[in-house]
Amino acid sequence: MAAAGNGNRRPAVLSSMPFIRFVIAGVIAAGLASSQEPEEPFRTGVNVVIAPTVVTDKDGNFVDGLQPHQFRLLDNGKLQDIKVDVTWAPISLVVAIQANAATEPVLPKIKKIAPLLEGLVVGEQGQVAILAFDHRLQLLQDFTSDTEKLKAALEKLKPGGTMSCMVDAVTHAARMLRKQPPGRRRVLLLISETRDQGSEGRVREALTDLQFANVSVYSVNINRLVGTLLAKPQPPRPDPIPPTARHYPAGVPPTPSAAAQITGNATNSANFVPLFVEIFKQVKGLFIDNPVEVFTAYTGGREHSFLTQRDLEKAISDIGAELHAEYIISYTPNNMEEGGYHEIQVTIPGREDLKIRTRPGYWMAAKY
Repeated sequence: MAAAGNGNRRPAVLSSMPFIRFVIAGVIAAGLASSQEPEEPFRTGVNVVIAPTVVTDKDGNFVDGLQPHQFRLLDNGKLQDIKVDVTWAPISLVVAIQANAATEPVLPKIKKIAPLLEGLVVGEQGQVAILAFDHRLQLLQDFTSDTEKLKAALEKLKPGGTMSCMVDAVTHAARMLRKQPPGRRRVLLLISETRDQGSEGRVREALTDLQFANVSVYSVNINRLVGTLLAKPQPPRPDPIPPTARHYPAGVPPTPSAAAQITGNATNSANFVPLFVEIFKQVKGLFIDNPVEVFTAYTGGREHSFLTQRDLEKAISDIGAELHAEYIISYTPNNMEEGGYHEIQVTIPGREDLKIRTRPGYWMAAKY
């Protein structure tokens, strides 16, 4: 598709651009940090922004054939001079898989996905790397287009310890993808639970690496409840508080069974809403219950989940279909002097019947 936009064009070849090209631009002002905490320098800027955009009809079907001049993009409310391309670019994909004690019941399903990765997500020119994580990061296979090597790597998946350093795995995957040649789509497929347990890094650092390395994050979430139900039962641990030391309602005897009924199991079902601005402003890491939601939303990816083998295969197929149906919109912001979070809005005037999904924005450090 030919390049088009809203003004004078500069010749460019999209495949030679990275997804987002960042340059060191400045530091966050001290006022953004909490007055009780010392400020950490945070450096990042933007030269070219690329916003992969998916357009669907009212039934959720991908819409192709749209012309570049039909798109409009606003960056913090300012109309941008954009280029639109649908030229397919080869994909570099890291599949990061949680391989700890909690995911042992579902690892046999994950071991079967190699043909799907090659045929549906990557294609003949693409490359895949397999990364496993518990409290460790294990590169089971570096980038390859050989399906047999992918199968062999997936067969190496073994349940490890109880920890899950998912944030560290995302950071490591972003740095692997950053080394890939320019002009390739860089994608991280995260197959894990949505919680992190034991990472040394912070979500903000991972987001910075994803942004700097031009990575889109997609996830196939492992249902924590299913993993718990299918996992091998662990021997019960003794209650650290004696039954006679607990407070009970009138008439309830202080027995272990009564204590179990009263205390129950701690759960947290609250939905986490990503607050990107707060994450980047925060000097010390915020507690984020669902980092996967943050990673996918910030990079314009999408969350999926699975219970059965068929669910897993469909999720990967859907991700592949979306990657190949995207319109690639690129632009150099005309408001780079505005520090902070830049919100992106893509519209197709006169086509209110269509649904448009793109990355919500990006972080721009203030320039001094």
